[in-house]
Amino acid sequence: MSARRLLLALALGLLPSLAAAAPAQAAARPRGDVQVLALIPPPGFPAFPLVLGDRIYEGTYANPTGSPMPSRVLEYTTGGELLRSWTVLGQDVSQTHGIQVATYDSRGNLILLDDTSGRILRLDPRTGDQTLYSRVPDLPNCSSAPAGTACSQTTLDLAPEPDYAAWGPDGSLYVTDYQQAVIWRIPPGGGKPQIWLSSRLLDGGPFGTACLVMMPGQRTLLFAQASNGGLGGPNPTTGKVYEVPIQPDGGPGPLKQIWESPPADAPDGCMLAKSGDIYVAMSGFSNQIVELSPQGQQIAAFGQAYTGANGSSIPFDTPSGMDWAGTDLIIANQSYIAQNTADMALLSLETGESGLPTYVPADAGYTGITAAGHRHRPRHKARHKHRKARTRRRREGV
Repeated sequence: MSARRLLLALALGLLPSLAAAAPAQAAARPRGDVQVLALIPPPGFPAFPLVLGDRIYEGTYANPTGSPMPSRVLEYTTGGELLRSWTVLGQDVSQTHGIQVATYDSRGNLILLDDTSGRILRLDPRTGDQTLYSRVPDLPNCSSAPAGTACSQTTLDLAPEPDYAAWGPDGSLYVTDYQQAVIWRIPPGGGKPQIWLSSRLLDGGPFGTACLVMMPGQRTLLFAQASNGGLGGPNPTTGKVYEVPIQPDGGPGPLKQIWESPPADAPDGCMLAKSGDIYVAMSGFSNQIVELSPQGQQIAAFGQAYTGANGSSIPFDTPSGMDWAGTDLIIANQSYIAQNTADMALLSLETGESGLPTYVPADAGYTGITAAGHRHRPRHKARHKHRKARTRRRREGV
């Protein structure tokens, strides 16, 4: 139709308005909307869903009744399409076993936490190579350990269970231990872990220290405590959210309690929004996602208490780890208690606000970061040394 005829038709009202004729744009999802992204294949029991670019990396965690299958790392698009998977090597499948994709290093490799062996692995998603980054040791109980020995201030002598991880500004990796009442610090580049924080407040009995997030400014860690079941706190049945500063000397400062959950709610995953609000997954009785202000006041709760009904075809059922994909929280629905495989899924919760990006310092996972954040160049020095040696060999006729 010519421009003249188009104008004539519009004037005569023979054509619909341009606004009506234009393709309808997809309506924005309302805050609180929950959608099912993907169902988790065997061995199931999804843990923290790590979002890296346009991919989601999901580990299969521990089956409480055991499984003959080794754990898997699953790669999805942010739209929920399963692309690839890797089998975790070296697991003793006769024991309870699971894997958590905890974070990634500065080169895009995945950092995995093996909950039974205490291994911390590095998985290269380009090649599938799996290498040992560190290993969390099995600590003796402090009541029976010799003086001066690193020990766990727990009432139960439980095996190590590395659970969540966060990078420090110097390239150290901080790791919570769900069973041993400590937070570990692994030096830049890997190696032997050190006890960074040890406290009776971290003794949850079998329900201990969970999520770990580096806060803005990179001087304070935020973490969740499922319970004080080891009687280190005044109410052993409630969960807590704590802050702990990293002191100038690198040690931990005093714990500051931000929030206390209702009894048996077992806070697990937690994430920060750019606004400073804190989102926490309640993996216990209530089966909800709660939103807290930076001061710890509850702002909202998503999902119906106890039933987990959320408007999607799959209710919240032991919601576990969470990560941001834009304004959506990607939630691992673990169904740990009910063990309902139909509920083991990745869910997407629209929050209406942007998430705080995961903090990954330059050269994270590798040596050469100073306390001020400047990178050394040891590889350049090594190449220079190699050139000098090669020149010397040529001069000497080697």
